Amino acid sequence: MTEREAAPAAASEPDSRSRESDSRSRESDSRSRESGSRNLVMRIIAAAVLIPLAVAIAYAGGWLWATLVTLAAIGLFVEWLAIVGLAGATRVIVPGVTALAVAGLCFAIGRLDAALIVLGIGFVAVASIAPERRNWVAAGFLYAAAAEIASVLVRLDSVKGFAALMFVLLIVWVTDTGGYFAGRSIGGPKLWPRVSPKKTWAGAVGGFAASLAVAGGFAAFDLGRIGPLLMLSVALSVVSQLGDLFESAVKRRFGVKDSSHIIPGHGGLMDRLDGFVAAVVLAALFGFLRGGADGVGRGLMVW
Repeated sequence: MTEREAAPAAASEPDSRSRESDSRSRESDSRSRESGSRNLVMRIIAAAVLIPLAVAIAYAGGWLWATLVTLAAIGLFVEWLAIVGLAGATRVIVPGVTALAVAGLCFAIGRLDAALIVLGIGFVAVASIAPERRNWVAAGFLYAAAAEIASVLVRLDSVKGFAALMFVLLIVWVTDTGGYFAGRSIGGPKLWPRVSPKKTWAGAVGGFAASLAVAGGFAAFDLGRIGPLLMLSVALSVVSQLGDLFESAVKRRFGVKDSSHIIPGHGGLMDRLDGFVAAVVLAALFGFLRGGADGVGRGLMVW
């Protein structure tokens, strides 16, 4: 081959590699979009099944709600241990799960004092016998126990408990949904890329704005005064998003993508309940300060 013939051939090689690279990039983008579409479908199907079930049990209240909350708390504790690398630590799992289950039974029969004592004993037990990472084990039990206590207390009020619980749930749901669609459609700067690469400021603002609509809806149906409800929705929406970021930070600390795969399209219980846990704990604390242990719902909704 002469020099003149070799030159065009050599020049064509980078062009060929560039075309192959572009083709692979397009194929990757196509697969990513298809995966995202399938994931969205699974999220919608799971939500269509789980949300009505959760609302029905929340409406029933009593032992049914206490049972659901207890099962969720147990799941949160087990998933937390899996995230921090202690999935097989039976000596920690058994006392922790037992304490959460017995506390749930106490909540179901109306013995709040006994439930708190059991959870206190459970905390000391798991923190004392953890073979390693005791601080993380203790934090995981506190996380699950706080979710259990707060969820029961918010619903406990026979007058305003269901309304208060639905207010918290709706704030969390619309914040998550509004943030998801606003983030995907608008994009823009990332909220905290080191912890959660997909979350954007647009999504955070979109979720925040959606939560204000919930406050307006409750006020329109005379379920509370618009001013206090707006302030509550702001606080709960922000805390819900912080709870989501907190869970993402814990998973990233241990190099874990999903807490589990128990819920199609959503991952694990922690992936689905991270925002709710943060919001319901704040709601229960605020309601307790205003209405006492048996009037958390009124403390939130009556001004």
